[in-house]
Amino acid sequence: MTESVERSITVDVPARTAYEKWTDFEDFPEFMEGIERVDQTGPNELHWKGKIAGKEKEWDAEIVEQEPVDRVSWRSVTGAPNHGTVKFREMGNDRTEVRLQMEVEPETTVEEIGSWLGLIENRVEGDLENFKEYIEQHGAASSPGSGRRR
Repeated sequence: MTESVERSITVDVPARTAYEKWTDFEDFPEFMEGIERVDQTGPNELHWKGKIAGKEKEWDAEIVEQEPVDRVSWRSVTGAPNHGTVKFREMGNDRTEVRLQMEVEPETTVEEIGSWLGLIENRVEGDLENFKEYIEQHGAASSPGSGRRR
């Protein structure tokens, strides 16, 4: 059973700032609940470690499309099956819509029950709220060369 989730939030920063901060992948644990670590292992490769439904999980993902200041798309290549896209749309007055679309395939009965209860949707909404707070507090990207194709 694959679950599709699409949510958006408006952040009070320019699209470039939102995009650059989002592409600081190793900062994801700062605003994503359950994500303990993200390591960039190659130009388009990421290794994730986190807790899903109370279980330790690790997986590798690849960036399959990256259009600066527009979108980033990924897919898992090992571990927890998931893929998606985050888009950034300039709304004027230094405001940006951040739209996250993803599909997740629960691997265990506990994860399936969590999906039925809306836990994945709630986590995505919470992570977007956390990103809004994080980006509005931290502003510009923290690492040199942020936002480049990595």
